[in-house]
Amino acid sequence: MELTRQQLEDGIKKAGILDINSATIRQIVGLSKAMEQETGEEYIHLELGNPGLMAEEIGIAAEKAALDRGVANKYPDITGVAELKTAGSKFVKAFLDIDVPSRCIIPTVGSMQACFTLMTLLKQKDPGKDSLLLFTPFFPAQSHQAKLIGFNRVTMDIADYRGDKLRGRLEELLSSGKFAAMLYSNPNNPSWSNFTDKELKIIGEMATKYDVPVIEDLAYLGMDFRKDFSKPYQPPFIPTVAKYTNNYILLISASKIFSYAGQRVAIVCMSPEVYSRNYPEIERFYEMPNFGDAYIFGVLYMASSGVAHSAQFAMAEMLERAADGTLPFIAHTKEYGRRGGRMRQIFEDNGFHLVYAKDGEDEISDGFFFTVGYGNLTSEELQKELMRFGVCTIPLPSTGSTKDGVRVCVSMMTDEKHFDTLGKRLKRFHETHQLINQS
Repeated sequence: MELTRQQLEDGIKKAGILDINSATIRQIVGLSKAMEQETGEEYIHLELGNPGLMAEEIGIAAEKAALDRGVANKYPDITGVAELKTAGSKFVKAFLDIDVPSRCIIPTVGSMQACFTLMTLLKQKDPGKDSLLLFTPFFPAQSHQAKLIGFNRVTMDIADYRGDKLRGRLEELLSSGKFAAMLYSNPNNPSWSNFTDKELKIIGEMATKYDVPVIEDLAYLGMDFRKDFSKPYQPPFIPTVAKYTNNYILLISASKIFSYAGQRVAIVCMSPEVYSRNYPEIERFYEMPNFGDAYIFGVLYMASSGVAHSAQFAMAEMLERAADGTLPFIAHTKEYGRRGGRMRQIFEDNGFHLVYAKDGEDEISDGFFFTVGYGNLTSEELQKELMRFGVCTIPLPSTGSTKDGVRVCVSMMTDEKHFDTLGKRLKRFHETHQLINQS
């Protein structure tokens, strides 16, 4: 496959994409599908983070059993079914070694809904705090959510502030008193870098010092495969900012860790201190005594009136079985590390380099994502040129990054032929661009 530049530009125009650097993931998916129809050839899809593994059978069986018990004709409790709240509390103790009471475990329609609804409430809690600190690069949808809500978005590239540099930069930003919250994913989407314990301690201390809640998105929980986090209630535990502050909100989704994306279920884990916190503006607006109640009954209920009843029982069972050691979910997700290592080698063999290559002094782990650049091509140029050769990614500017390159997701590489095709297309890409550079 090799499109002409004009063919691709015509496709971009038809897709209504004004700037490919700021296009949403779904827009790029739509563009690649249109190009497939035009050429009659399948793209290598590295843009969309769909799970590339089968959903956990334990969850499917539990959901079927719940439906057979008749839950489909009953509205779920907006606070969450008791089984899920209890299992969630056990799970975070087993793998993160933190204590979150069951009342502070709240189901949501995926972490997307969790993030959006939390931002809504956090924006209201203090009229004087109108800014959200986004650690970049980030999952693009979260930045769009913040924009919709009206947050002033302030970004900080994690690669530029590792170790002790992080403290100085956070002091500089948070001391302004204008921040309502901080948000990041760990492991990071898309760079796949991980904060060290030292860095999490710094973030936690700053969250406490300046009273800025941290939203820690753990969508890829346990997927730093350089360490074995698979044994519940045994060290090493999965790193989290919750070890270093009580001013935290954790997001744990079933989508990637259990490959249960289609049922849209996640849990919000609030510290008891965040849940019980009283804000005069929230009490006035919602007529509810604390942050947690306002979140559940004032915001979540308005957004969806609860999470699908059967999906809650599915997640409850998966969390419970993971905590008791009978669901080895980390062993299952290690497949992404294998794919990532193999794909990374294919890219590097064809002249590409990692953009975000280090966790401090260490090389990043192989996992669900990685980032690559090529020569002196800009992000826009690289995105378009890869698409011409039948490889679809997303450009790094759409993730808030100021660095040139693209994000690669490994999840859709489910067949041996995908690796062969990727290798052939990148080889052709490399040969073509070497000739261009030589001329």
